[in-house]
Amino acid sequence: MGINLLTLCYLIASVTFILGLKMLSHPASARKGNLIAAGGMIIAIIGTIFLYKDNGQKLHNHEWIFGGIFIGGVVGVLSARKVKMTAMPEMVSLFNGMGGACAALISIVEFNHLYKSAGFTIYTPLSALGDTTIVEISKSHLLIIILGLIIGSISLAGSVIAWGKLNGKIKDFIFKGQHIFNLIILAIIILTAAYFLYTSPSHSEIKFSGIHLLSIPFISKTSLYLLFAILGLALAYGIFFVLPIGGADMPVVISLLNSFTGVAAACGGFLYDNKAMLTGGILVGAAGTLLTILMCKAMNRSLKNVLIGSFGASAATSAAKQQQGAYKEISISDAAMVMSYAHKVMIVPGYGLAVAQAQHACHELEKLLTEKNVEVKYAIHPVAGRMPGHMNVLLAEADVSYDNLLEMEQANEEFPSTDVVLVLGANDVVNPAAKTDPSSPIYGMPILDVELAKICIVNKRSMKPGYAGIENDLFFQPKTSMLFGDAKKVLQDLISEIKNL
Repeated sequence: MGINLLTLCYLIASVTFILGLKMLSHPASARKGNLIAAGGMIIAIIGTIFLYKDNGQKLHNHEWIFGGIFIGGVVGVLSARKVKMTAMPEMVSLFNGMGGACAALISIVEFNHLYKSAGFTIYTPLSALGDTTIVEISKSHLLIIILGLIIGSISLAGSVIAWGKLNGKIKDFIFKGQHIFNLIILAIIILTAAYFLYTSPSHSEIKFSGIHLLSIPFISKTSLYLLFAILGLALAYGIFFVLPIGGADMPVVISLLNSFTGVAAACGGFLYDNKAMLTGGILVGAAGTLLTILMCKAMNRSLKNVLIGSFGASAATSAAKQQQGAYKEISISDAAMVMSYAHKVMIVPGYGLAVAQAQHACHELEKLLTEKNVEVKYAIHPVAGRMPGHMNVLLAEADVSYDNLLEMEQANEEFPSTDVVLVLGANDVVNPAAKTDPSSPIYGMPILDVELAKICIVNKRSMKPGYAGIENDLFFQPKTSMLFGDAKKVLQDLISEIKNL
């Protein structure tokens, strides 16, 4: 009955994971979907702790298990509550790395269990065995251990580097032949893993003399050394894999590393025959892979180009170019005037809006303009911000209606009929060079066609290039006016000025 009940717990958890993921596809149901999936995870955890049996024995050391859950839960809750929206991408990356670490540790612990159990003396009644007993460890079992170790370690190291790059503590690091160096490390990992599997026996014959049985060791010390060599190489590869990737490509990298973590977790589900863990890992891996593909499509680049092209790094030379002409500024009062008497205003949020924590002020401006019968919409680029969906999360925090959020294709259809576009901290996703300059690193990347509107107002702190380090042609166009200053302060001043009109 215990086994059946545990299977039921895993089934419920798997269903809630799928349902929760489906609900995450829409902002209106995302919060509820997250809670449903979390509820399923709780059921799976409780079921595993109290119902799971290994060789007929239930789990023990409950005080250590619940102690770990309590400490991890407290750290997670405090981190999530205190994190600023601007730091959300690096927190997501770091937490993703912790998932990879768990998957790698599962592989290490499982291998250590096999290693220590080898060569033990076994006592059992002769009548229960016959002449010879074969105890098997399949190659597939060892393969899953190695895959979980490699993928989890790469995810851990890569996510930590991504976390450091997102918060500015780690800079892009490139040296000549780095991609070849990375491929050599990867090849060594694969060859070492293949040698490990080839030299590890798949089974051990247990022969008896009387009632005293001696087992031939499954795992040698050489295999143990190979395992830790693979661990070290995988960690090194994860570091060098992410180091050269440019800033503008980090959302794609985060999504890719997330899929790695999911696959590594699925390996753990295979090891322990845990259906909930297997389902969750497969869902994360598949969703992360699909999101990575969609992000690459949004940038009009292949995944290979993202991983090898060093988009942000190669863009550094573009940043050194001279400004392409004179720009003009607009005052708060003039900006307030044109927006108040417009029929349609499109707001383009970017990372600068998140830095200033100006989402609530932006929503207040939207409501104020709506009261003046101005149609207000938001244009959302798929790779705006520092992680997938960054702008959606930011605006949802300010209770902006999802109906007012337009995806890139929808927004581009409406820009020609838009009176005023207000760009708040966005840069690379509105750069016309993506369409007009074949020498630009972002050439071919789909962008928001804000230059098609009658008036374009760009809010920035300064004329410095964006995250990709590329000069923006939009700033020098006749229709564009610059409105310098902190986004939150500028929006608050606009609100005050519009109220006084």
